[in-house]
Amino acid sequence: MTDTTNQHPVSTSAGDEAATLPTTYTPADVEGELYERWVERGYFSADAKSDKPPFTIVIPPPNVTGSLHLGHAFEHTLIDALVRRKRMQGYEALWQPGMDHAGIATQNVVERELAKEGKSRHDLGREAFVERVWKWKAESGGQISGQMRRLGDGVDWSRERFTMDEGLSQAVQTIFKKLFDDELIYRAERIINWCPRCLTAISDIEVEYQDDDGELVSIRYGEGENSIVVATTRAETMLGDTAVAVHPEDERYKHLVGTEIELPLTGRRIPIVADAHVDPEFGTGAVKVTPAHDPNDFEIGQRHGLPNIAVMDEHAVITVHGPFLGLDRLEARSAIVAALRAEGRIVAEKRPYVHSVGHCSRCKTTIEPRLSMQWWVKVGPLAKAAGDAVRDGKVKIHPQEMEKRYFDWVDNLHDWCISRQLWWGHRIPVWYGPNGEVVCVGPDEQPPAGEGWHQDTDVLDTWFSSGLWPFSTLGWPEQTESLAKFYPNSVLVTGYDILFFWVARMMMFGLYAMDGTPPFHTIALHGMVRDQNGKKMSKSFGNVVNPLDWMDKYGSDALRFTLARGANPGVDVPIGEDWVQAARNFANKIWNATRFALMNGATVEGPLPAPEELTAADRWILSRLNSTVAEVDGLYEDYQFSKLSEALYHFAWDEVFDWYVELSKTTLAKGGPQADAARRVLGEVLDVTLRLLHPIVPFVTETLWTTLTGAESVVIADWPKDSGFRDAAAEAEIATLQQVVTEVRRFRTDQGLKPGQRVPAALELDGTALAAHEDAIRSLLRLTAPEEGFSATASLPVAGATVSLDLSGTIDVAAERKRLAKDLAAAEKEKAQTTAKLGNEAFLAKAPDEVVAKIKGRQEAAEADIARITAQLAALPQG
Repeated sequence: MTDTTNQHPVSTSAGDEAATLPTTYTPADVEGELYERWVERGYFSADAKSDKPPFTIVIPPPNVTGSLHLGHAFEHTLIDALVRRKRMQGYEALWQPGMDHAGIATQNVVERELAKEGKSRHDLGREAFVERVWKWKAESGGQISGQMRRLGDGVDWSRERFTMDEGLSQAVQTIFKKLFDDELIYRAERIINWCPRCLTAISDIEVEYQDDDGELVSIRYGEGENSIVVATTRAETMLGDTAVAVHPEDERYKHLVGTEIELPLTGRRIPIVADAHVDPEFGTGAVKVTPAHDPNDFEIGQRHGLPNIAVMDEHAVITVHGPFLGLDRLEARSAIVAALRAEGRIVAEKRPYVHSVGHCSRCKTTIEPRLSMQWWVKVGPLAKAAGDAVRDGKVKIHPQEMEKRYFDWVDNLHDWCISRQLWWGHRIPVWYGPNGEVVCVGPDEQPPAGEGWHQDTDVLDTWFSSGLWPFSTLGWPEQTESLAKFYPNSVLVTGYDILFFWVARMMMFGLYAMDGTPPFHTIALHGMVRDQNGKKMSKSFGNVVNPLDWMDKYGSDALRFTLARGANPGVDVPIGEDWVQAARNFANKIWNATRFALMNGATVEGPLPAPEELTAADRWILSRLNSTVAEVDGLYEDYQFSKLSEALYHFAWDEVFDWYVELSKTTLAKGGPQADAARRVLGEVLDVTLRLLHPIVPFVTETLWTTLTGAESVVIADWPKDSGFRDAAAEAEIATLQQVVTEVRRFRTDQGLKPGQRVPAALELDGTALAAHEDAIRSLLRLTAPEEGFSATASLPVAGATVSLDLSGTIDVAAERKRLAKDLAAAEKEKAQTTAKLGNEAFLAKAPDEVVAKIKGRQEAAEADIARITAQLAALPQG
């Protein structure tokens, strides 16, 4: 009926097994010990020589400077669930761990340490500074590894890699050389994002945009009829203007195109050019062009052959024009505006002017667009291949609606600046000779030596090495067994926020280096973790949560289940502490129900009894169990973590624990063959349910499953299979029983009876599907048998049966009639109002469909309330 593919050792006494479980579950008592046992036994190790089919996922490598945050915990929970399930399904599952060297972040950490000693990296020199960083990495880096263990990450620690280790460094040098030789890497002067604090170019993903209060000043260039007004938020850059641009079709300025105009404060004359990039509807329709300090201006400058005049150095200090020489950019801004104002050049000023400004994500300094000589990857052919791989179906993006965002990015990708002016990172393998020679050196080649030869001082963007992650971690460029076995990855699980950066780079490099084979078959994108109100987590908002605090308080399983339960594909995940507490309660429920089952002899020994030897409740739960296995399997294949978690939660809590365990109590109390069958079914259901739950809540399920089965570990147990057993008749029969119990429970609650209060009752069940369930109904509803003198004061007809109760002395009938009459009047008023609206043709003609549907829903709810309350009034004792 359910495919029990594991052969469990025969347990001793189930009661004895239950006795080994504490009465309450305390996560801290088991989690650390269990995890270390799993690692020591090699459960997470992947064997490249295995004949099992491979399943591979890489960890998005966290920064060596980082610590576990909720985003990590969320992503790792989803990956771990996938990997644990595949391992149980018989795959050779590899979850590849490792860390990123995080160039800027790590260099900043060590530089701050040096600053405390009154030193800078320049005091040490490059070689000594890099040695200092390696020392810091050995002593303090990578605390996230220990935190991953706390969470339960089933990674293969024996394969842990670091983007600066020897093997990955060889991969970086190899692909740089290959790209260089294929003329896909070049050196050129372009506009880049520059951090004046970190003194390096930074990538787009390292720029954080926020609304800042600035100023917008409108400046008049030229005199009289030939003057023109431009507006800017960065007045200091006007010292480097080399043109004013207008739209070619703008009639206001056509007579000025091709003429020259004087640039205020400088005495230089600059041309007025026509360029389609200019928006004639924005501002005055004229823009200042500063090619050395703005990416759009640089492109205009290239089209019109304009000179590039840099007016700031690497520290954002003004380097031209005497009066402002040596001023910081912000000081210069005020000074230049004042000077222009004194000349009568300021036409308008707006303060504050709120606009989006880029900041360095590491040090929060305002970034400066800067013309700089850098190394670039020519992404055109690489990006086309990355786009085609998705269009051709080689790689699937999930959810599919994210494909458009992917194409919008890769189809419009600009060449990638890969050089960074840092000391920590992969140094660019290019040597320059005394006579202008440029030599790129591969990993097996000796660099040129001799007087005048020197290596490029820059290092590569961190994303360059992490872009190789899916194959460099497997030994590439060597043709290793691991590479042959585990490449390409099966799926990449990552946030949609780095779809454009890390994902696109892996796609480009994987297809390029691996002969057109993409790095993964599927890209499964998830959203961002937010607070319970849907707000972004930020230190400035005071809503950042340390996941370790919640794990300490509620256990790792509780945090994992909460995160998985909120994970809809590509959608942000709100999370609050009360949700983690509810997940802890679920873990406790699993614990208590399993402990009860063990104390009552639940067993996995021997085959399941034949269906004819089972009660309807037994057949019902086995039918529902198989349906749940099939449902969960389908949802896993579609990466629907939220839905599969909900399915498991409601099956385990609602159907197994709240119904089947309770129904089995009656059968167990009677003894005999049916009680023995129930013990076996109860063992089967718990065995399969715990295995289904294991990938998401590994710790509590490991403890309970090994106690139940006596087997080694659920980590290496077989994943349940749907045997195909279904019993529609048993499901319908138990559904009827549930209807009766639910209706009578509601009635009891409405009458103010306490849950445990026993009430005399007569049951008329003959001729219904409920005839065999009288004992269970009485047990579930706390109904005693009628004694001599029994007089029914309330009768409830439900599902063809009648439940008659003697409520004399248990309620205040008059007060209850008054309360119900008030509720009935309210329901009838609601029905009258909604009926009137729905009968109004003029209203229906104008009202939106969703409004009409809402009113219909209110009408149906009112009708249901009227029927329910009327039945309750009729059931009350007379008099």
